[in-house]
Amino acid sequence: MLYVSGEKDGDEKRAMVNRENSGILEKLKGGDLRSIGKADEVVAELLGNPALFGEVFRGMKSDDPLVRMRAADVIEKVSKIHPEYLMPYKNELINELTKIEQQEVRWHVALMFTYIELTNAEKTAVIEILLSWLENSKSKIVKVNALEALARIGHNDKKYRNKVIEILEEAIETGSPAMVARGKKLLAKLKKS
Repeated sequence: MLYVSGEKDGDEKRAMVNRENSGILEKLKGGDLRSIGKADEVVAELLGNPALFGEVFRGMKSDDPLVRMRAADVIEKVSKIHPEYLMPYKNELINELTKIEQQEVRWHVALMFTYIELTNAEKTAVIEILLSWLENSKSKIVKVNALEALARIGHNDKKYRNKVIEILEEAIETGSPAMVARGKKLLAKLKKS
């Protein structure tokens, strides 16, 4: 249970929000993988009630692939605006969610890495994860988002810049047309910084 303070008639009260059973994940069910369903509605709810963030985050580990995909979409969108919401889940993101092989989840997880502060050890681990996705994923979106995440890491930390430049140059030489196009843009931006 999470306790949220509120006011009523000048007196402070405690309202309990059950993060486990709010029903918010029900909004992410149904349809097919080509649809985001009510994900944008859930984004708006989380922005208005951050106490629901943990429940939706856990939705990325659901048995239902639609819920996993849409929860990842929601968490990525909310984290872009409020990265501080994602920080308490950083270890889970790195150590558990990266093991989910569903490409639609990885699309978003790659970008989530760019919204949070990472220690040097975490950056090294994340770079290795993203490199493995570049090498092994069949999804062009996963690969392009992995490149995006690597470029942001290189941009924000000079220690990793040369390694990221090498990765981008290789992607430009050997990647799909989407990777080549994105790699060129990212490389130019990184070299200017």
